[in-house]
Amino acid sequence: MEETKSRFKRICVFCGSSSGKKASYQEAAVELGKELVERRIDLVYGGGSVGLMGLVSQAVHDGGRHVLGVIPRTLMPREITGEPVGEVRTVSDMHQRKAEMARQADAFIALPGGYGTLEELLEVITWAQLGIHKKPVGLLNVDGYYNSLLSFIDKAVDEGFISPSARRIIVSAPTATQLVRELEEYVPEYDEVTSKLIWEEVERLNFVPESGVAMRYTA
Repeated sequence: MEETKSRFKRICVFCGSSSGKKASYQEAAVELGKELVERRIDLVYGGGSVGLMGLVSQAVHDGGRHVLGVIPRTLMPREITGEPVGEVRTVSDMHQRKAEMARQADAFIALPGGYGTLEELLEVITWAQLGIHKKPVGLLNVDGYYNSLLSFIDKAVDEGFISPSARRIIVSAPTATQLVRELEEYVPEYDEVTSKLIWEEVERLNFVPESGVAMRYTA
């Protein structure tokens, strides 16, 4: 397989710890892993080897790229997350897990998943909206899995709860190849208020584990 250069060193993938009922979800996880390998991109994810998480991490690992799994100590037992794949970094809780994954990644991709995937996805979208990071956020919309979510977000735009510029944070595509290509071309944009927010590391809130960020508004 011919390798393609990428501006990303490592991408964080959010996805289900279940495999889902459709074979297409599983195929998409493997294809995403292969796409990362082809572009010489390493993986950071929630750790473990079960469900779609296991498929994408194994594909990246088998392709010779580095895999970093970030997992809370409570979820370490193998009966919960399976055998570890690649490097495993333990943290104390779910908040530190998200912060560490975000710190390590240059971009984010969500495969199909459940509550956890949605929570991780929406948090990094919110961080992008607030200017905490400028990293692209992508939805791998396999077989229209995220159509209802995207329709809801469009409704929120129509009703004035999400700005059109914030809507454009989300990059969506049906295939891994198309999605990564669009993420490579993504350019963040900010409204007048967000562009004036300055985020600083302080105690308690997080981007780096056990520390965090606070907001100061400058005129």
